[in-house]
Amino acid sequence: MKYEELIKNIVKVLDEKKAEDIKIIETAELTIVADCFVVVSGNSSTHVKALAGEVEDALSKLGTEPEHIEGRATGWILMDYGTVVVHVFDKPSREYYNIERLWQDASIKTAEEILG
Repeated sequence: MKYEELIKNIVKVLDEKKAEDIKIIETAELTIVADCFVVVSGNSSTHVKALAGEVEDALSKLGTEPEHIEGRATGWILMDYGTVVVHVFDKPSREYYNIERLWQDASIKTAEEILG
């Protein structure tokens, strides 16, 4: 799946499932880890798990599997799709880790900018 299509599919699923504060942090110019991070918040641990599960299921149906998933039992689930890494946080964990601050030199887009 193409990079742009992957991001759009991820953001669409998260938006439909009521993820909050969806941010796309473009990191290609800053690190070799990934070309972008998709960062979102869920309202509860159940919502966080559901968001991650929906992304995994939707992409799997399109033939794309994660390279790695971490944190299924925590307030932060990381899903590595190679060029795109998805971070699904509960609100306290997102505040604490503040990914956006760590990557403040990167270009940051919203779901609206991706979905049009």
